[in-house]
Amino acid sequence: LFPNFPNRSTMPRGPKKHLKRINAPKHWMLDKLGGLHAPRPTPGPHKLRECLPLTIMLKNRLKYALTCREVTQILMQRVISVDGKVRTDSTYPAGFMDVISIDRTNENYRLLYNVKGKFVLHTISPEEAQYKLCKVRKVMTGKKAIPFVVTHDGRTIRYPHPDIKANDTIKYNLKTKKIEDFLKFGVGNLVMVTGGHNTGRVGILKNIEKHPGSHTIVHVEDLAGKAFATRSEYVFAIGQGKKANITLPRGGGIKLSPIEEQLARRNNH
Repeated sequence: LFPNFPNRSTMPRGPKKHLKRINAPKHWMLDKLGGLHAPRPTPGPHKLRECLPLTIMLKNRLKYALTCREVTQILMQRVISVDGKVRTDSTYPAGFMDVISIDRTNENYRLLYNVKGKFVLHTISPEEAQYKLCKVRKVMTGKKAIPFVVTHDGRTIRYPHPDIKANDTIKYNLKTKKIEDFLKFGVGNLVMVTGGHNTGRVGILKNIEKHPGSHTIVHVEDLAGKAFATRSEYVFAIGQGKKANITLPRGGGIKLSPIEEQLARRNNH
């Protein structure tokens, strides 16, 4: 019909470099009228919609900076470390279980979820900042028959313990870069939910339902006795029995009903 017009169905010309504020993840809790754009996270160990960029962490959560320029000035002093490695990229994607250390103030935080599904910077001790928990995504064999595991934060760790399988959790030492211990994904272990409507809830895994050709469903009961179900890929083992290998945010991952929240607020006041 229009022979002189170029073909409009061409491929995109490269990676996207911008993120509109209205399309930013809700759990970043950005204000609607704070500008047209939001900081687009750099490609890294965590997905765009499952991470918290350092600029939002320093500006909106910790309140150490008022502008993105101040964030850059802080980072360029090389005082912010993620998992024991200095990061100077203001849009570096920190994610679940990452350890954020600030040398100047001797503060250590672990990124966890609260029961509202939002990231919370949970203060931890220097001893606890030495390690993190990683969920095993794949167990594979590489060149020259070298076994390795791939974790939820993009790590490739060679020569793991032969009993470590997919969905298990490893305790990874950030100083020695070695696996210290591991937790099996199984009934009776303490788990945290990292996706879906129950994000941030903590409970004991009660049952695993396998549905061939569909999602494996797990049933969890929290420490208050409330039961719920979620997909197995959303479940992250954090301890054995009722004892967690990390300290948990305020509330211990127990979701309250609106009336219980109201009563808790009244009692605090």
